[in-house]
Amino acid sequence: MSGNGASGTSESSEAADRNEQLTSWFVRSGWSKGELARQVNRRARQMGAHHISTDTSRVRRWLDGEQPREPVPRILSELFSERFGSVVAIEQLGLRTAHQTPSVSGVDLPWAGPQTVELLSEFSRSDLMLARRGFLGTSLALSAGPALIEPMQRWLVPTPTAEPGSRTEGGSTGGHRPPRLSEPELDLLEATTVMFRQWDAQCGGGLRRKAVVGQLHEVTDLLQENHPAPIMKRLFKVAAELAELAGWMSYDIGLHPTAQKYFVLALHAAKEGGDKPLGSYILSGMSRQMIHLGRPEDALELIHLAQYGSRDCAGPRTQAMLYAMEARAYANMGQPSRCKRAVRMAEDTFSDVAFDGEPEPDWIRFFSEAELNGENSHSYRDLAYVAGRSPTYASLAEPVMARAVELFAKDDEHQRSYALNLVGMATVHLLRREPEQAAVLVDQALDVARKVRSERVNTRLRKTVDQAAREYGDVAEVVRLTDVLAARLPEAAEAV
Repeated sequence: MSGNGASGTSESSEAADRNEQLTSWFVRSGWSKGELARQVNRRARQMGAHHISTDTSRVRRWLDGEQPREPVPRILSELFSERFGSVVAIEQLGLRTAHQTPSVSGVDLPWAGPQTVELLSEFSRSDLMLARRGFLGTSLALSAGPALIEPMQRWLVPTPTAEPGSRTEGGSTGGHRPPRLSEPELDLLEATTVMFRQWDAQCGGGLRRKAVVGQLHEVTDLLQENHPAPIMKRLFKVAAELAELAGWMSYDIGLHPTAQKYFVLALHAAKEGGDKPLGSYILSGMSRQMIHLGRPEDALELIHLAQYGSRDCAGPRTQAMLYAMEARAYANMGQPSRCKRAVRMAEDTFSDVAFDGEPEPDWIRFFSEAELNGENSHSYRDLAYVAGRSPTYASLAEPVMARAVELFAKDDEHQRSYALNLVGMATVHLLRREPEQAAVLVDQALDVARKVRSERVNTRLRKTVDQAAREYGDVAEVVRLTDVLAARLPEAAEAV
């Protein structure tokens, strides 16, 4: 009988009392035992845990009270969180969590250079090692609510100045070997980070994630050597950008606890590098993740923290991006007037970009006119769903989303964004009761999805097709699309 697979990972054969908590979530999900087993296996493969092989009998034993071993509890938590649009903790499923050491659990970390370097080094090394062994992300849990927001507020607290000669900013004292990093080599490190970001935009988070993590680990080695203060700040900024990108790529392929950990470490590194706009960008990524997980209140807190911390130093493109994310949070909270105000602020602020003569960091260049339209249209689309499928908000979303799709179609560097906005436009057509047009757009998105390795894209495609099938299962184009999805999307999903 198939179980969790490899030796050392089998589950206890002694079933305890029936797990009523897990049963309740399972019944409300509408999944069959076979569907849940397939989803667990698929998510395990994405994590590299190829030893996992779950079937319907195993799911039945979990419901009867058997405690699965890692990484299954984490996988179940993520799957149910995505299904219900809010964080469903392992404990809420009636399952036990693995023991976590302070170095890998939680987000309340010391805001000091040496500890930041140590934790970045340890986490990136563990990520690389565990990925090879097939247990990526199994020792982590998502933080949310005050447990997440309160530690992040310390980003704004000034760091005490270290004493001369002490180990500061992640560097070593004079007893260690001299620095081996020249300025041209640092230029090359920064250029490599730009290249990784371009690859992510073109190909999705699944293609170069390990390379980014490996580069981050190399940078943390450099941070443990002696360097002049200006070099140390630049190195911390490189570490922050790489950690943010590793977090973003992890989020893109569905590794949410891993993504959050990288985001938090990136924010610490940005603080050490003295780069508040970069810190605000990292917080915006954390906010986007919270919206995805159905926690818009947390998302709004993070965005407000980002806006407050960078209000005097961020350029108009960054500020416009933050307003757009604020609108997304308000939309998902069902606050239309505040959402519309934030949309207008995003548009007005973005119009100042053309008149801003200051050089922009590479990490914000993604926020183009296409991205602005995409974010604002998704805010209107989200409002439509929150307001009970409101045709008014769907009508507001349609022309803005159409403009985003039009612009992304001409942009070969942001294929993932193109696919996401095609899917977004399809959902708008479903809201407007136009399933045939929705099917055409999903078909186009499937073509683009095969070129990128993004479980986020794949998940949105599946959900959109599922919605279309539930509402318009008798429409020929929708029936055909369901068959096409089954034939083509698994190939894209398992390539992650």
